[in-house]
Amino acid sequence: MLLLAEPKHVVAPGELLAEGDHLLGDNAYRIGTQIFSACVGLFEVDGNRVTVVPLKGGYIPRVGDLVAGRVIDIGLSGWTVDIRSPYLAMLPASETPGPRGPRRRDLSTTFDVGDMMLSEVLAFDRTRDPLLTIKGPGLGKISTGRVVEISAAKIPRLIGRKGSMISMLKNETGCQITVGQNGIAFVWGKSPENERLAVEAIYMVEREAHTRGLTDRIREMIAKSNVVGEIARTQTA
Repeated sequence: MLLLAEPKHVVAPGELLAEGDHLLGDNAYRIGTQIFSACVGLFEVDGNRVTVVPLKGGYIPRVGDLVAGRVIDIGLSGWTVDIRSPYLAMLPASETPGPRGPRRRDLSTTFDVGDMMLSEVLAFDRTRDPLLTIKGPGLGKISTGRVVEISAAKIPRLIGRKGSMISMLKNETGCQITVGQNGIAFVWGKSPENERLAVEAIYMVEREAHTRGLTDRIREMIAKSNVVGEIARTQTA
């Protein structure tokens, strides 16, 4: 196994990344024993797996993905949901909690147009719209917290390797943060200031996802903001 590009650096389409029996991650392809980048993105290595995180790009659903979306229409047996993808998603009434789901006349009391939800991609094969479900812990309507939208291509960087980045953000800001693979995150904090810090940090990840030392810079930014906030509270006390 041989790495031919430097991890955490930006690579171009067709650039040679590695040679040998590495496992293929997203946006990487193999010709013979050589592995190449399929897009402009950040080259990452996780164990034996090589991946390229695209710097730009829309969200393409995958079965099992956690996604956030907004209801844009109510049909005869379910809801049409915008998940920031080229494909509109469908949430059937049968995929809501309960023995049979809500009856037709009750659909708008479960989700109305404009409501936000957290759901899971149940089925998708590009020949039909994605099918969603909210039968699972933590899934359903989201009516509190702050909504943050970033490029779906930056979500792997926001989550970090083995959840390192998102765990750091939660710990440093004291906020609960739920991230959809489609680029929508929900933030709940003990105070508006905590939420503001978390949102600022998320946007910083989006802007600087391709740079090195990002985790340390974000931690420093949060620490400085906390100090400034504490001074301001002391002066007004």
